[in-house]
Amino acid sequence: MTDKIVVLTTCAAEADAERMARSLIAGRLAACVTVVPGARSFYRWKDGIESAGEFLLIVKTSRDLFGALQEEMEKLHPYEVPELIALPVVAGSENYLSWLQSNLRGAPE
Repeated sequence: MTDKIVVLTTCAAEADAERMARSLIAGRLAACVTVVPGARSFYRWKDGIESAGEFLLIVKTSRDLFGALQEEMEKLHPYEVPELIALPVVAGSENYLSWLQSNLRGAPE
């Protein structure tokens, strides 16, 4: 098990996805954010079943930055209740995990 996590979130607009991705990278709260267009979400909202086209953001970061990342995303995210789900990275290539760490807040510049 590593200390790295992948955080998932979605949003409706490409401009919002790009704005959030750039902010997380600029603040070194994430080393990489992959934006995947074309997601379709089905969910219960306010007593109804909804469906929406969305952009999926796959955020690569570390566990110790999740609190700060969550705080930033709650400021930036246009949704009333944004999805923020963290999944553990059980293993990964040593080179990639080193690169990831070197691009996060707290890493030597």
